[in-house]
Amino acid sequence: MASATQAVRWEDLGLHPVALEIGFFKLRWYSLAYLAGIILGWWYLLKLIAQPGAPMARRHADDMVFYATLGIIVGGRLAYVFFYQPSILANPLDVFKLWEGGMSFHGGVVGVSLGILYLSWKNKLNWLRIHDYVACCVPIGLFFGRLANFVNGELWGKATNVSWAVVFPSGGEVARHPSQLYEAGLEGLALFALLWFMFWKTDARYQPGKLVGTFLLGYGLSRFLVEFVREPDAQLVEFAQATHLHMGQWLSLPMIVGGAYLLATAKRRRQRVEPIAGSESLA
Repeated sequence: MASATQAVRWEDLGLHPVALEIGFFKLRWYSLAYLAGIILGWWYLLKLIAQPGAPMARRHADDMVFYATLGIIVGGRLAYVFFYQPSILANPLDVFKLWEGGMSFHGGVVGVSLGILYLSWKNKLNWLRIHDYVACCVPIGLFFGRLANFVNGELWGKATNVSWAVVFPSGGEVARHPSQLYEAGLEGLALFALLWFMFWKTDARYQPGKLVGTFLLGYGLSRFLVEFVREPDAQLVEFAQATHLHMGQWLSLPMIVGGAYLLATAKRRRQRVEPIAGSESLA
């Protein structure tokens, strides 16, 4: 493996987990990443539903932001506790200590999906088409979230001799894959670009399930592959050794299968769309 003296050192990049500190108040980059993802995702969702044939109106999109935020926090935290660190349950009140870190994206996906289902049931909307639109916005949050992981110097990769290896303070004097940046590029930029093209340049949004299927499959494959060069969570090393896969890979398998199914069956769901917001029906 590359000598740590030849690799980029995280501390030399001038990074710090705290963006602003005033007395006892600390504003962390990770918190800003969540805010940026939600706000920009909301803005982009409004752009999407402004197009003819949208499955919901502005008022529904505004409500969706609340349900999505709640789903991300509750679903993400509970999934982390149950799948990644069940020892937290020994002190149940620790579940609420979000400031100490510990969120699962897979749990956040489930939480947001439940929010979409409730919104759709409440307003008699097409739940699958709303999933399509929301899925186009999620990579924005993923991009900022993975950048925040890098700024925090956490969730780093395995030892390597690649020229762009990074030595992280919490990872010892070892040159490692900056796996957070790999995920930011794949789950964030690449997946956003793919969904952007499908939404704006094809008729994918009129095939319910095609966009969300693409997201699920794309994220699942990206996460599954990057995990091969990422160190498992310290408390799950034995689990990874015993099952030959990381927890993140196991949780990504249902996403890969579900995404592939939605993609394979999307064309048969092609329909004439009556817009909730817009001027005319589209064939």
